[in-house]
Amino acid sequence: MTGAPEPRARTPARPTVESVARRAQVSRQTVSNALNAPHRVHPDTLARVLEAVEELGYRPNSAARTLRTQSTRLLACRLLPTLQMNAGGVLDRFLHTLCEAARDRGYDVLSFAAASDDAEIDVFDDLLRRTAVDGYVIAGTHHVDPRPRWLAGRGAPFVAFGRPWGEAESAHSWVDVDGAAGTAQAVDHLVSRGHRRIAFLGWPEGSGAGDDRFAGWERVVRVHRLPTRGLVRRAEDGVAAGAELTARLLEAVPPPTALVCVSDVMAVGALRALDDRGVRPGGDVAVTGFDDSALATVVRPELTTVRQPLEAVADKVIEVLLEHLHGARAGPARVLLAPALVVRRSTEPGA
Repeated sequence: MTGAPEPRARTPARPTVESVARRAQVSRQTVSNALNAPHRVHPDTLARVLEAVEELGYRPNSAARTLRTQSTRLLACRLLPTLQMNAGGVLDRFLHTLCEAARDRGYDVLSFAAASDDAEIDVFDDLLRRTAVDGYVIAGTHHVDPRPRWLAGRGAPFVAFGRPWGEAESAHSWVDVDGAAGTAQAVDHLVSRGHRRIAFLGWPEGSGAGDDRFAGWERVVRVHRLPTRGLVRRAEDGVAAGAELTARLLEAVPPPTALVCVSDVMAVGALRALDDRGVRPGGDVAVTGFDDSALATVVRPELTTVRQPLEAVADKVIEVLLEHLHGARAGPARVLLAPALVVRRSTEPGA
C-alpha cells in the first residue's frame, strides 16, 4: 500500500486592491486613486499606499483595468528618422528618458516608426480608432506642422517636444529647449577667449529649431559689435556638409577664428575640415556644437557644446500630458527650458 500523496504547496494568494487597502489603512477607492489619479491623493496618504503596494508586491491586472477605466496606460511617440533632428542620437536619448519618466508614473510608451508626418498621422488615426493609447507625444516640430492641428481637431490628448513654429500662440501644450540662449552662451564664451570673427554654421532657413539657434548667435554677435558679413553658412545637417561649409569659410580673407555650429554633427564636420588643412581646433580656430551628443566626447579634441536638458524635457512632457489626461490642467502649458554650455578642448587656446 502506497502512502498518501504529499499535499501540494499552496501558491501564495495574489495581492489585491483590498489587501493593499488593509495594509495602508485606507479605502479601496483611495488605492485606486493612488494608482490611477495620484494628484487626487494627499501626499502622505499616497506615500503610505505606494509603500503598501511595494511591500505586498501588488501589480494591477492591466486587462481588467483597461475594461474598467477605459485606460490603456500607454502613450505613443514616433521614432524620428536619423536625419530629422536626430543625427547625433538626440531623439534616441529623449525617447529613452521619456520611457523612464512614463514608467515612473505607471505608464509605458508605445514607440513606432513613420517615414513622414503624413505617415505618422496615419498611425495616429489607427491608434485612435482602436483606442490603443491614452495620449500622444510628438517631437521634432517644424513650420506648418500638420500633426498638432490633426490631433487637436480630434480631441486627442498630446504634448509636443518643440514649439509651434510660425504661430503667435498655440492652443496645445509644448515643452522646448531655448536654443537661442544656448548659442548665445557659446558666443559669449568665445568672446571671452578673445575671438572677434565668429562664424555660424546652420541649417536652411525655416527649420524652426535652426532659426532659433541662429537668432541667439546673431543677437549676441551684434551686442558685442562683431562682424556678421560673410560669416553665415547653411546646409542640411551632416558631417560632410559641416566640412564643406568650413572649407569655404577658411577661404575668406580674413577667415573666422571661431565657428558656432547648429549641431554636434555639423561641428564634427568642421573639425574634420580643420584637420585636413592642418589647422588646430581650439588653438587656431575654436569650434562649438549643439546637443552634447555622444559625438562630442568621441572626437579629438573633445567638443565644447550646448547640452539640452533632455531628462527635464521628457519628465515635463509626461507630467503635462498626465495632467491633461487626469483633468488637472485647464489650459495649454508652454515650457521653455534653459540649456547649458559644456566647455571642452575644442575652444581651448592651447589645444
